Amino acid sequence: MEITGAKILFTIPILGGIKVSETIVNTWIVMAFLFVLIKIFTWRIEKVPNGKQALAEKFILFIENLVKENTGKTKNKFVAYVGTSFLLSIMCSLSSLVGLRPPTADLATTLSWAAIVFFIIQISKIRTLGVKGYLKSFLSPAFIMLPFNIIGEVAVPISMAIRHFCNIFVGCVIGSLVGVFLTFLSTAVLGNLGVSVPIFKVGLPAILSLYFDLFGSFIQAFVFIMLTMVFVGQAIETEE
Repeated sequence: MEITGAKILFTIPILGGIKVSETIVNTWIVMAFLFVLIKIFTWRIEKVPNGKQALAEKFILFIENLVKENTGKTKNKFVAYVGTSFLLSIMCSLSSLVGLRPPTADLATTLSWAAIVFFIIQISKIRTLGVKGYLKSFLSPAFIMLPFNIIGEVAVPISMAIRHFCNIFVGCVIGSLVGVFLTFLSTAVLGNLGVSVPIFKVGLPAILSLYFDLFGSFIQAFVFIMLTMVFVGQAIETEE
């Protein structure tokens, strides 16, 4: 078995050739699916919610409450971003259930999300402290702490990206290894009996998929948005 990164599906013949990987294609597929899903849930909105509209409103209230608890009075500024990040992360990870390579199993994906969080944190700090106060904060509590404070700011998004990526990627690797092993076991045990069907692959991969694809996807998405809100909340100090 060969475990590699995202494959290059095609190249756009401009600017010397822009390579488009399956991560990019699968991300666009997920975004298109989310667009259709959102349209379905927001079709014909009524004053008295029921059915799918009630479910959508419960999700929005859930995100609003999370943001309010972690960032205080500024909840409306981040609800849309946090909700979008949560849905995109979950759907990207769950895309493996339909045979796609999950975009979150590519470090480039989680790093790009973490970079957005990094800029949100820095902008929030500048708005709270002002440019002078923001720059001065890197010298706190003493000038010698400057390099450590800079490393600390950069380490936050990197650690978030690696945590999210590793958990999803490891799930893909373990699933592949178990599938290969069970196929080998089926051949070794039943091959002499003329049975070519990998019977041992029935059951266990489904259980592993239930954990890594479903449970793991929701947990990693939740952890990512919680860390985002905690760090942003610290940056704005819950004051407007």
